[in-house]
Amino acid sequence: MINNIFKGLQVYSGAYGLISKLKLWKYFVIPMIISFVVFALIFISAYGLSDNLGEWIAGIWPWETGKTTVTFISTIISGIIIFALGLIMYKHIIMALSSPFMSPVSEKIEEYYTGQKAINRTKASFAQQLIRSIRLGLRNLAKELLYTIPILLLKFIPVINIFSTALLFIVQAYYAGFGNMDYTLERHFSYKESVTFIRKNRGFAIGNGIGFLLLLFIPVIGVILVLPLSVTSASVIAVDLLFDDDEGDHIGFEPFEVIENR
Repeated sequence: MINNIFKGLQVYSGAYGLISKLKLWKYFVIPMIISFVVFALIFISAYGLSDNLGEWIAGIWPWETGKTTVTFISTIISGIIIFALGLIMYKHIIMALSSPFMSPVSEKIEEYYTGQKAINRTKASFAQQLIRSIRLGLRNLAKELLYTIPILLLKFIPVINIFSTALLFIVQAYYAGFGNMDYTLERHFSYKESVTFIRKNRGFAIGNGIGFLLLLFIPVIGVILVLPLSVTSASVIAVDLLFDDDEGDHIGFEPFEVIENR
């Protein structure tokens, strides 16, 4: 799985060039605006609420000695908690709102690499696809919160909080990659089939999600480019996995040769 994580991350190297080659930037204009606005609102909320939550947590400390230090540490941890929860909401909000624009991107990438028109193999109507997307989104949100909240509580335990940060990052990455890859999978699989497929290829999903999260650490530009680069990379990975499994013959993508011979 570790090898697949690195391969999933390396696919980002050719994403920008592929977007330009296929003239996909027009599909990302509105999603980029949505991403920037949502992220800004979450960042402002985390910054503004961290002091209040930090002081409330520090109020549990009964002594005056060390009160300032406890308040400082509590404020930092509170900021991390609020930002982590906000990041969960950010991912699911922008993925849901951007879905109408991401599906065409996924289709064009599939058509480019397979040389065939992308078809809806599930033969689901728009209403059925919408219900499936909502169901899958709610499922992922619930699962992510189920894992994230206990991990966040571990941050209050010295030493262990170092490892909890890495674990939190992996969980966030997995569900980010899951959402990005599903723009392609929704045409090929039912709800349960998609969940099974991602579990089988979780390394690629985590790798794609790590790239998603790392981009968010780049001021302004990262928030704007996170969707175009991560969705394009995820679509390439998903198409490669799908057609390799279905036809037994690897497509062999030129810009993304790092995922060959996995």
